[in-house]
Amino acid sequence: MSDTAPQPTDSPLYPIREVSRLTGVNSVTLRAWERRYGLIQPRRTPKGHRLYAREDIERVERILQWLNRGVPVSQVRELLEQPEAVDPTPPAAGDWVSQRRQLLNAVDALDLEHLEGLYQQALALYPVATCLGELWQPTVRELEERWDDQLGAGLQRRCLESFLRTRIGIRLFHANRQARGPSLIIDTLPDDSGPLWTLMVALAASDNGYRVHLMDAPLPFSDLPLALERLRAAAVILCSGKAERSDVIRRQLPRLAEQLEAPLALCGPVSRIRASELGDSGVELLGDDIPQAMDRLRPLT
Repeated sequence: MSDTAPQPTDSPLYPIREVSRLTGVNSVTLRAWERRYGLIQPRRTPKGHRLYAREDIERVERILQWLNRGVPVSQVRELLEQPEAVDPTPPAAGDWVSQRRQLLNAVDALDLEHLEGLYQQALALYPVATCLGELWQPTVRELEERWDDQLGAGLQRRCLESFLRTRIGIRLFHANRQARGPSLIIDTLPDDSGPLWTLMVALAASDNGYRVHLMDAPLPFSDLPLALERLRAAAVILCSGKAERSDVIRRQLPRLAEQLEAPLALCGPVSRIRASELGDSGVELLGDDIPQAMDRLRPLT
């Protein structure tokens, strides 16, 4: 490629697992960027294993910068080839608009095959944080607005929850076996209609290196202190797409925060909606932007 110069013999080279650790981009995505779009061109050992130079890692970081600005991966190579001094206006991110529309249509039609393709394609080409911020969060928000008074909403919600629970559960199983970060208990607040926000938060936390204990159904608050102790968790995150009952917000959660030996955090729309009532409660507010919530979580654990 035009900006990949030969390296001196003493220049360090990194295996793909180390590049994944340094950049936060998983190895499947790195290989897809190479094969499908020619965005990076690692060297190879005699046995065919990929080796990346420091310049390749810097290029991955530049790719991430463009993706975080909403540029579709198919348009990134052209921007990378431009001189460093030029900071062009990114093209309209029509790819995400199209993917969100396709995802909404797949849920409406209960087209699980199309849903599978969209899910796998997005996670293969983009970092988890980008998939959540550009695709899944906006789609879930729009779906929840529709479902308030849409015929058949219950069936659509349950199918989507079942789909995501299975796929994300598989990712958590494999990621937990290798995770070196702190453990988290992630659960759903009682008034939420389902675990969509909880599943997205679990996916993001796992991608950030946490070992995730994802509860399949809301635990009674009285069980959380024991769960925290037995699972050796560094924090409890409760999620909801609803405002939740005033008694839960004003009395039960502050009381629970006092009882726990680790931080109690809220994530999802409930964290934004109820922020003014929880300011001095001891409950940590992570907000409803999940990638940003992970940044706020880090100093707590």
